[in-house]
Amino acid sequence: MDTAELKRRYAAGERYFPAAILIGVRLIGAYLPGINLWGADLSGANLAKAKLWGADLSRANLAKANLTRANLSGVKLNEANLRGAKLNYAKLYGADLSGACYDESTRFSRGFDPVSRNMKKF
Repeated sequence: MDTAELKRRYAAGERYFPAAILIGVRLIGAYLPGINLWGADLSGANLAKAKLWGADLSRANLAKANLTRANLSGVKLNEANLRGAKLNYAKLYGADLSGACYDESTRFSRGFDPVSRNMKKF
């Protein structure tokens, strides 16, 4: 699936895209609140400034994804792969990050403590 197809189907009312293959997609500033991308492969995707509040990204592969300034409020990111992801200035209010994986190359906003959010370092 490519960016255009995802946006078209979302605009048509579809919200459920489990295990979608979206490697390297460009969704800069995309408006996709409530989308379900459980288990999707979004590795290398550019989601900078995307509006994803209330989305389900549980078990999604977001390795090396750009989530800078994305609105991830209330997003389910439990057990997601965030290794090498950029989360600078991302809004994570109420987000579930339990079991999400990160590493030394994952970038968080200043003051963010992944341990307090039950994340796992690998």
